[in-house]
Amino acid sequence: MSDQKINIALAGYANVGKSVIFNHLTGLHQHIGNWPGKTIEKAEGTLHYKGHTIDVLDLPGIYSLSTYSLEELITREYIISAKPDFIVNVIDATNLERNLILTLQLLELDKPMILVLNMVNLLKRSGIIIDFKKLELILGIPVIPVIAIQGKGLTESLDRGINLISQEPNPNALPYGKEVEDRIKQLCQILQNTDLPYPKRFIAIKLLEKDAVIEKHLAQSNREVLEKAQQLNLELEKIHGHNSSIVIADERCHLASQIAKQVMTVTKPEKISAHEALDILTGHKIWGYPVMIAILGLIFFTVFKSGNYISSAIQQSLSGFQSYFYSVFGNSVLTALAWGGIASLIALIEIALPYILPFYLFLFFLEDFGYLARAAYLMDHLMHKLGIHGKACIPLILGFGCNVPACLSCRIMETQRERFITGLLTVFIPCSAVTVIVAGLVGKYLGIGWALGLYFLVFLIIFILGKVVSIITPGEPTELIMEMPSYKFPHIKTIALQTWFQLKEFIYIAAPIVIISGIIIEGAYWAKLLTPVNDFLAPITVQWLGLPAITGTLLIFGILRKELILVMLASILGTADFSKALSQTQMLILALVSMLYIPCAATIAALYKEFGWQKALLITVFKIALAIVAGGLVLRLLNVLNFHSF
Repeated sequence: MSDQKINIALAGYANVGKSVIFNHLTGLHQHIGNWPGKTIEKAEGTLHYKGHTIDVLDLPGIYSLSTYSLEELITREYIISAKPDFIVNVIDATNLERNLILTLQLLELDKPMILVLNMVNLLKRSGIIIDFKKLELILGIPVIPVIAIQGKGLTESLDRGINLISQEPNPNALPYGKEVEDRIKQLCQILQNTDLPYPKRFIAIKLLEKDAVIEKHLAQSNREVLEKAQQLNLELEKIHGHNSSIVIADERCHLASQIAKQVMTVTKPEKISAHEALDILTGHKIWGYPVMIAILGLIFFTVFKSGNYISSAIQQSLSGFQSYFYSVFGNSVLTALAWGGIASLIALIEIALPYILPFYLFLFFLEDFGYLARAAYLMDHLMHKLGIHGKACIPLILGFGCNVPACLSCRIMETQRERFITGLLTVFIPCSAVTVIVAGLVGKYLGIGWALGLYFLVFLIIFILGKVVSIITPGEPTELIMEMPSYKFPHIKTIALQTWFQLKEFIYIAAPIVIISGIIIEGAYWAKLLTPVNDFLAPITVQWLGLPAITGTLLIFGILRKELILVMLASILGTADFSKALSQTQMLILALVSMLYIPCAATIAALYKEFGWQKALLITVFKIALAIVAGGLVLRLLNVLNFHSF
């Protein structure tokens, strides 16, 4: 068995500690990417253990092996096609019954598997006693109690998993009710000659669940089996009075409940714990909202303030670098182009380090702590009005700090439809750079009331856009079905590793795009192409939007960073007193267009990373068109209302 290469896969619900186990096993020897052709994150890592090279894959957090979400389909297809040497099913020991529902489905795939009961240190606090040996005898697979946050039980898990490799999978038969089992057996008999990569019993059960992928396969290869399954489904529905898929789900839940009752003893704790009190408070239908506002407000304030401070410090420390660069390399076309790329990279660093770094630290802290699930639950009703569910509140709120991490966090949504809608709405949230423009133009010269009015208009646009896009985008909004994890102290090493890998991946993707954009813009400036560009854009900027001709140049530089609009405007005018060059109407329109038009290059890179070039380009073009249309319409409305008389 020495020098053998082993592939293992971690599977389980979200928030059960899979990431903690993954980081404990692999450390820095890991790679975070996407599944081929998908926007779902794929985490892989390697470790060397007792002469073995072990490749570890952290599968997406799922709640079943159905095909309702992309994560579920990816997990199912990977286990069948890649055939890992063994599966590590990680479950939350404090929620044994619910977690066993997925365990039963994984067992139906008939692959080598061990069951890791994580967070056993929390059992005593919850008044729970589990007989691990009895659970192992019932399921017929190794069961290992683990405290992942302390690294306890992980070597035993590897040892028992490695021992399985040379053995045939032999989990115990766990039958459903008589009516269901009879029909599973009938389907298994006629499936003997069916050429599908799944076990026969798994196919039979999925046919009774009306699994779309299995039905599609059989529709092409074996219509007889499909017709028989449809007949048996009708029989089950007649007996139980429910859809056959609900009957199977109910049987599975009942079986999980029966197993849990045999191995688990629950005693009522003497008094309510601090964790339970916190759970009651944060999930309360009234008090949960002010707590959520306080927590998210604190995050926004901290990210914004710390980001501004760090960004200013970086900017100040590099303030003389441009003069030094030109003094060393001289003033030439090549020097200017090189500086364009360097300046863009500096701008990226001023975003990535100050804003994205604290954002990820907060995000992973709250996720590991267990609070994100509560926030999603509280916001579910409001988010459903936009055609998405409660989890979307996280990217939308974080967009106020920076659209880049907000876009990257859209991956917490379950379906591609909801990811796209959330991503589209997220890039309309005014980020901190846009806040600089609104404050520097409208807030300073027209007053806070007009600035708040612009924000209200943008929020109205976001709400209307969400309603429209949710109607025209194919698919239905999914209901919020997620585990409410127990509160626990976060694992600092896991948070640090997750933050580092996400930050590194973003820089790798965004840096080339931002640098190339900077070189192109600097080249256009050096070649004196910006004046022709201003003239070319004049029918839009001057005639439709009523802005000065130089606005074309401003909007182009705003592609790098939105606040460069004000920086370039002050540079061109030779003064920071914008009232000398812009009327109050022009200030309002320029601020509105800046809020709505194309995201910065870093945001476009984030959109590309999450959704691919086509959707990133679609969102970008749509934002440009909407900014132009909205700016022109608001200008004409202000003229009708004789805005100058206010």
